[in-house]
Amino acid sequence: MVEAPSPLPHQNDTYEFCIILPPRINSAGIWENLAYPSTMLTYTLPLLEMQIVMIFVSSHLIYAILKPLGITLFASQIIAGLILGPPIMGKLNAFRNIFYRRELGVEMIDAVSVFGFTLFIFLTGVKMDVKMAFNSTKKSVVIGIISLLSPIVVGIVLHKTFNEHKRMNDVIKTERIVGTLIESTTSFSVIACVLTELKIINSELGRLALSSASVGDLSTLFLVQIISLSQDWATSPLLALQRVLVAFLFITVLFFVFRPMMFWIIKKTPEGEPIEEVYIVAILMVAIGCAIFTHWTQQAPLIGAFLFGLAVPDGPPLGSTLINKFECFVNGIFLAVYITASAMRVNPRKMVSNPPRVKFSIISFFLTFLAKFISCFIASFVSFMPSRDSLAFGLIMSSKGVVELAYFSTFRDNWVISEATFSVAVFAILVNATVIPLLVRLLYDPVSRKYAGYKRRNLMHLKPDAELRVLACIHWPENVSAMIDLLDLTCPMKESPNVIYALHLIELMARDSPVFIAHHKHETNTNVGGSFEDILAFYQYEQNNWGLVTVNAFTAISPPKLMHEDICTMALDKQTSFIILPFHRKWSLNGSVEAENNVVRNVNCSVLDRSPCSVGILIDRGGRRKPMKSSSYSVGILFLGGKDDREALTLAKRMARDPRVKLTVIRLIAYQDRRDVLDWDTIMDIEILKDVKQNNGVLGNGCDIMYVEEVSDSGSQTAKIIRSVADYYDLIIVGRRYGVESIQSMGLSEWSEFPELGIVGDIFASTDLDSRVSVLVVQQQHYIAESRH
Repeated sequence: MVEAPSPLPHQNDTYEFCIILPPRINSAGIWENLAYPSTMLTYTLPLLEMQIVMIFVSSHLIYAILKPLGITLFASQIIAGLILGPPIMGKLNAFRNIFYRRELGVEMIDAVSVFGFTLFIFLTGVKMDVKMAFNSTKKSVVIGIISLLSPIVVGIVLHKTFNEHKRMNDVIKTERIVGTLIESTTSFSVIACVLTELKIINSELGRLALSSASVGDLSTLFLVQIISLSQDWATSPLLALQRVLVAFLFITVLFFVFRPMMFWIIKKTPEGEPIEEVYIVAILMVAIGCAIFTHWTQQAPLIGAFLFGLAVPDGPPLGSTLINKFECFVNGIFLAVYITASAMRVNPRKMVSNPPRVKFSIISFFLTFLAKFISCFIASFVSFMPSRDSLAFGLIMSSKGVVELAYFSTFRDNWVISEATFSVAVFAILVNATVIPLLVRLLYDPVSRKYAGYKRRNLMHLKPDAELRVLACIHWPENVSAMIDLLDLTCPMKESPNVIYALHLIELMARDSPVFIAHHKHETNTNVGGSFEDILAFYQYEQNNWGLVTVNAFTAISPPKLMHEDICTMALDKQTSFIILPFHRKWSLNGSVEAENNVVRNVNCSVLDRSPCSVGILIDRGGRRKPMKSSSYSVGILFLGGKDDREALTLAKRMARDPRVKLTVIRLIAYQDRRDVLDWDTIMDIEILKDVKQNNGVLGNGCDIMYVEEVSDSGSQTAKIIRSVADYYDLIIVGRRYGVESIQSMGLSEWSEFPELGIVGDIFASTDLDSRVSVLVVQQQHYIAESRH
């Protein structure tokens, strides 16, 4: 047998290998040869398993070390590949026997990783919303096209500059053109991953970046096909026409045969039931078949899988099922293997041995990055985006990731680009993926800058004749009736009407990009399942109160961790004074807890922390449901003092203007409070209670208000009073009073189960309370910026 070459051979010489047939796949383990346990690695399956385990462990160990510094998982996987590559770990004989065996080399791990990446591209197509590109705003289209063309123009100028003094062969020309095109791309999946990592995918900046990236991605695909077609036309016009015809037929079959078939599968599946396993397997096989077909027609196999992914209906039930079944394994194992294995191909020696190519590549990568960054910055800045946000946007649109790495790796395998250029490209992608997230975090803080309240937007500071703007949020159909009943109690009048913004929140599934839908009053259908029926009830409420209530309905489909951004953004944009959120607990008709949703609870907590206006959490215990136009409605408010209680009392006073409402204000005071020691909070409490005590018509004629004082010198007495009054009212309003210590609540915080409700609200939400009363927990706006930054 002739001696095998060194790892990763790239010469066009001929070598001879001894290959055992039939292939040795599985071994008997270390027991096969105790003297030489490494014999186990001469078998295919143990060797592959060892390679995957080493890649997985090394990449995640590096990520665990670098994550506190803000380094992403993708960058950590590239670093792991560089460490595992020939220049470092590859010099150790024991390690070489695992990754660079002469009989197998890295071909096996390469084959597995490319197959996994094909599945990743398919799932990317499933999650991508094609309609976003075609329904993009003018600003998104302009930015998407500019982000593609500006680096290409710079690359052409650079190519001409370096071509002035010496002739270049066609290989170098092709390499430079391909490198420029790859650097010019704006990958939708890469931008989505960066935004998700930064947790700003649901922000206004994130939505613009995703929309622009989708335009840029499709424009890149179209441009590449045009270039490929022109090359084929120059070689053989007949061949070019054949490929156009094949591509047209392929796309036609995907979107007019397979896509209707998948809609038939969805229609056949009963609502709420999972898609049958046979259909999932069949769709996956078709995706692999599409990749084989495009490869057979001399196109990249990834294009076939990606286009079929676009044809799959996104969202539940089909798209979400595919994502839930395959994304964890594909992203967690296959994608990690692909990124690390690609980085293991880097050969620094080739960079040193070919300085001219390395010099051009470095200059080209830097200048094309600047061209994309500056063009996106200017395009966003002239669209009245703040300068810091424009800088962050330009950096995000210039991000590079796994898609660009895949392009370079594929062209390296096909000898289109050299090893030196490939090595420089990997280092450039690593620097990009490391630096950009760090800079964006410094430039863009969606919490402190986006939801800053420069005005007092609460109920207390609302003028008597001003309209009341309320953002009503719903998650399930069960929230709708309780929410509308509460809105009806706010007593809209012609002098001070209500403007209701109804927001239906749906969890994002099987999509990369969040969806925000503005509904129209006269629409008869919607593409979002279950949303139309919930929204219709709010429009009916508007019809029942024509001239007094205006309803604007929206649906937001977003990741659970970012739902609060939709709520806070709309509250800020619409200048609402009050947000109403449903409690995360759902009660059954017999009063027991039927279900709990921690996603909803986390959303409520995030809104309470960041809201630009006052917030109320509605606890609907399935109590006595009265018709909206019933003759009487009993409302009680427990008043302990403080800004949250004053906000709650302001809302209760507004309700008391309704002749149907009988309001009882129960003030809990401690015996010590009867002394003449007053602070500013106490003075404000006395002032807001003055007209309630007198009930002299200040609140309006016909207001039925009763004022009661109860003495409580301990938390146990307060709890006893709460239990005694709960069943006397249809609705009880309390202030949250989070973090406020008082004699009346002493000792109760130790037993609090839901801090977001405050001490008093927590008692009303407790399963120990045998009552069906509905409760509204109110928090006054507390995030008011001191100055603009």
